[in-house]
Amino acid sequence: MIGRLSAIVLDCPDPQRLARFYCELLGYEITRVDGSWIDISDGDGGPRISFQHAPDHQPPRWPDPARPQQVHLDVRVDDIERAEQAVLALGATRLSDVEPGFRVYADPAGHPFCLEFD
Repeated sequence: MIGRLSAIVLDCPDPQRLARFYCELLGYEITRVDGSWIDISDGDGGPRISFQHAPDHQPPRWPDPARPQQVHLDVRVDDIERAEQAVLALGATRLSDVEPGFRVYADPAGHPFCLEFD
């Protein structure tokens, strides 16, 4: 092992909005704000997610290979219907539901993420 994952960092046009979105989705809290950089974490040593301001951010267009997804998160849920309603209410957009076992969404800044279910 060379190192351990310290953070997953997402470029975005509005770090505060995206941090709040992922705090609600994952039960995390904002742990650090440093100018245009925001960290969130679960407080129990789980992975940190960071958001940095990128004024010229061009969101991916899944599944368009000309604008690939760049990075995405998989989030395991117990009740896909309830989870979907919650993420849509937070500002997510559903991109696809044809894959077995998961649905693909975009967060408010356009980053794809998946809700996994059995």
